[in-house]
Amino acid sequence: MAVSTVVSGSSVTVDGEAMCPHRLVMEHVTSRWGVLVLIALLDRPYRFSELRRAIGEVRQVSEKMLAQTLQTLERDGLVHRDAKPVIPPRVDYSLTDLGREAAEQVRGLAQWTQDRLGKVLEAREAYDTAKGRAGTEVPGPAPSVRP
Repeated sequence: MAVSTVVSGSSVTVDGEAMCPHRLVMEHVTSRWGVLVLIALLDRPYRFSELRRAIGEVRQVSEKMLAQTLQTLERDGLVHRDAKPVIPPRVDYSLTDLGREAAEQVRGLAQWTQDRLGKVLEAREAYDTAKGRAGTEVPGPAPSVRP
């Protein structure tokens, strides 16, 4: 994302990543697919199609989105891509040490969310009742978090 800033009377375009790199990494780690990829890879390395099926148990992901997510996490140093020179090609994805550390944190947050969902739903209902509106959002089943 490019952001325009005025510096000494002239407009300068600055890359959003350069302005706030930790926010961008946070977005990658906590994105819809980033969370599921990191948690799945905690179990073991996966081939692309295996990983897509494993994530598909929680929510369907397109090949394009999974490929983009894996590439982003690889660039951030969280995922290792091991392409073996065989026919047919074989590519395995696993977590780096940094990725394992991040995945443990994400899994903890996901577990907390699953454990506290009832209290969150109660709070939403109390809020909506106090504001005089009916609850408009009906949540689907929460994705389970594997230990």
